[in-house]
Amino acid sequence: YIKAKQLGAVKKPILTVIDYTQPSSEKRLWVFDVNKRLLLFNTFVAHGQKSGGLYATHFSNTPQSKESSIGTYVTQNTYQGGKGYSLNLKGLETLSNSNAFNRRIVMHGAWYVTDEFVRSHGRAGRSWGCPAISPQLAKPIINTIKNGSVIFGYYPDKNYLDRSNFTHVA
Repeated sequence: YIKAKQLGAVKKPILTVIDYTQPSSEKRLWVFDVNKRLLLFNTFVAHGQKSGGLYATHFSNTPQSKESSIGTYVTQNTYQGGKGYSLNLKGLETLSNSNAFNRRIVMHGAWYVTDEFVRSHGRAGRSWGCPAISPQLAKPIINTIKNGSVIFGYYPDKNYLDRSNFTHVA
């Protein structure tokens, strides 16, 4: 968040964190108001079909990989698409997510990320790489984070952590 703010990418003091070390059966997405130091949302989030089953362990920046991408994003505009109300994401990291917009990695609601689905299947369903959330929370979360907030998708990939311009702040 701090590095993205230093670069002028942040327009809203909102930080969304996705912890991909947690299983998809856990609420592993948090939305924080940075200025107020307040937790706004905590919910389930899907990962890509090719990223893993219960746990996401594989990540990619490659088009059509159906894997999630890690790293720092800035949120952009919303649109009404095939998955309903959706949010464009711009990946800020060449190594891990710079192709997000062209890959159509967006935040959207999905029936396979509801509390009921997770309870009955023991995990969230999987997307084509998008951080999909419950349709009931899509509009309130997207409206909170749209237009210039930061999303950080975390996974302890040593290569990424050692080489990222965003994980080392001066």
